[in-house]
Amino acid sequence: MANIEFTTDIQFLKGVGPRRGEVLAEHGIDTVGKLLFYFPRKYIDRSTVATIASLQENDYKTVVGKVLGKGLLKGGKTRLEVIIGDETGHLSLLWFAGWRFLEKQFKKGDILAVTGTISYFQGFQMLHPEYEFIGDDTEQIHTGRIVPIYHQTAELNKVGLSSRSIRRLIKTALDAVGNGIEEYLPEVIIQSEQLLSLPEAIHNIHYPQDAVAAEKARLRLAFDELLYVQYLIHGRKRKYQQKEKVDVCKPPGKTFTKVLDNLPFKLTPGQSQSLRQIVEDMTAKKPMNRLLQGDVGSGKTVVAILAAVLAVENGGQAAMMVPTEILAGQHYENWKEILASVGINSALLIGSIKTAERREILAGLDSGEIHVVFGTHAIIGKTVTFADLRLVIVDEQHRFGVMQRSKLVDKGAVPDRLVMTATPIPRTLAMTLYGDLDVSTIPDLPPGRSPVQTVWRFSSKIGDIYKYIDSELNKGNQAFVIYPLVEKSEKMDLQAAEDGYKELKALLPNRKVGLVHGQMKAEKRDKTIHDFHDKKYDILVATTVIEVGIDVPNANILVIQHAERFGLSQLHQMRGRVGRGKVRGLTVAVAYQPVSDVGRRRLEYFTSTTDGFKIAEADLELRGPGEVFGTRQHGLPEFRLANPITDQELLIRAREWAEKLHKKAAKDSASIEFLLNHAAVFSNLKPDLVDVA
Repeated sequence: MANIEFTTDIQFLKGVGPRRGEVLAEHGIDTVGKLLFYFPRKYIDRSTVATIASLQENDYKTVVGKVLGKGLLKGGKTRLEVIIGDETGHLSLLWFAGWRFLEKQFKKGDILAVTGTISYFQGFQMLHPEYEFIGDDTEQIHTGRIVPIYHQTAELNKVGLSSRSIRRLIKTALDAVGNGIEEYLPEVIIQSEQLLSLPEAIHNIHYPQDAVAAEKARLRLAFDELLYVQYLIHGRKRKYQQKEKVDVCKPPGKTFTKVLDNLPFKLTPGQSQSLRQIVEDMTAKKPMNRLLQGDVGSGKTVVAILAAVLAVENGGQAAMMVPTEILAGQHYENWKEILASVGINSALLIGSIKTAERREILAGLDSGEIHVVFGTHAIIGKTVTFADLRLVIVDEQHRFGVMQRSKLVDKGAVPDRLVMTATPIPRTLAMTLYGDLDVSTIPDLPPGRSPVQTVWRFSSKIGDIYKYIDSELNKGNQAFVIYPLVEKSEKMDLQAAEDGYKELKALLPNRKVGLVHGQMKAEKRDKTIHDFHDKKYDILVATTVIEVGIDVPNANILVIQHAERFGLSQLHQMRGRVGRGKVRGLTVAVAYQPVSDVGRRRLEYFTSTTDGFKIAEADLELRGPGEVFGTRQHGLPEFRLANPITDQELLIRAREWAEKLHKKAAKDSASIEFLLNHAAVFSNLKPDLVDVA
């Protein structure tokens, strides 16, 4: 195959064509090079060839034999039978589907390698086995070796691109490109890290001789991914550090001290330490670029508000962007009077406010009359301008895309930036997600707050659970009941919030039950939550709209329906809605059969600890970072082969090399061309990391 290179359009590879090429391009595979970087999701070991005489029922084996005969069997459902034999016996191969095509494929005397599960019916047989014709010059790619298995989608299957077909195309691409795979890492890195060359790694990731070869290939390519990400993150940090603030804050004065002294509680050691670090950043010439992380209920918002007071005290403005209107409204209601007591005007800017009120708020921000604004993504709208934005605060920042965060920063002249998360992040993942940020951690909870008691039960106990809730409500307490869906789905047998609401009202007719979910109009949803806060409802049935930030101190019971379907971090976030008052909280996770082994492990771990950092570690191991933190628009790279948790040492070394390369690039820009020129290979990472604001 002539003139096939890494950059060749995928449709020109033998076996592809325009229609398949179009579908592959929709999956990000528009060149031959990107096909070679379409890595297997797993491997199946078909390397051991068994004799027919050694076979036993339920074995999963590879057998090599000669075709002795074939024929269509028409009793019942039509099927094709092919008989193969070796020197020890014979084996029946059966296909109930595709037999019209398959009947023409096999000829008496052909040598086949077949792989499948052995069953027994009047003799040993394999149903729908993987097969491959064996000849003197034919290299096996589907059987008799470690076989790669690739991701398949409905779109790929429609054009005949099964995992088997993809294996064939990749083999064709490897043969066509030949020695045209050019190394792009400097030799010093390859030697120092004892990495495979790129051609070796590409070949071995698809067709390894054994598991050791596959892992060596994965490590080389995972290193490349991590190095690329770390290089971009380090560049973003360097660029931000090169800026200088237009106005530098002076140390805290009377206004700051008055707000701090008038708080109805004393800051915890973790809050005090984080506040000191933030004040140091805000009084420095370089702009602050800090992550404030702490468990649910650790008091991050108090620290952020004090930072906002410092910005206003120095003549500037502060903006806090949060992911939901409910949370924005809650922050505003909690702090507007405290801020007003020291002459700081605040406002709430969300999408659902009326036009006249919005116009008034925009004018106040533009003139500087409004000092602090709480809002959702509405505050990054084109018509929103600030007189002097000094501090940008982004809460639950992984819920916002890179561009959304950047738009808020761009509304000020080099403002300080503080991002917050209640999802504790292990150190190595923090290096990947927030490698450009300085990190402050609040490890402790406010005094007097007891850990939430947590249990899990099967749904067969739901009657007893509701009886217990009813007895607790008699004591003046309140309860949340969480469902994963709003309405029943035919595809997923989950109890929906609407049905749960009706069921609860029927089971507990003397109780006042409210309902909130994401599909309700914001005005109605917010009113229901406010009414629940004011004890007008005993029970609030909700979807995960209450996952973040809703604070109802009197609600100390949480029931999570279909808990087996939620991730650990999400379960922990929801648990943070209770136990915020004087009465110890209780969370009951209700699981519905069947519960997978992973689901059971998740529930058992959830009930064993309330430590958010341990929860985050376990969740990342069970689900992976992509599922925990969302998709690419939330800022987390979707690595193909690297895992920031299990590849911790590799990540640390990649980070060290990224820093070295940046220092070298400052003197010689050509030294980094290998990474930038090869950026197309890592195209699924690039959109999240090019931001340098």
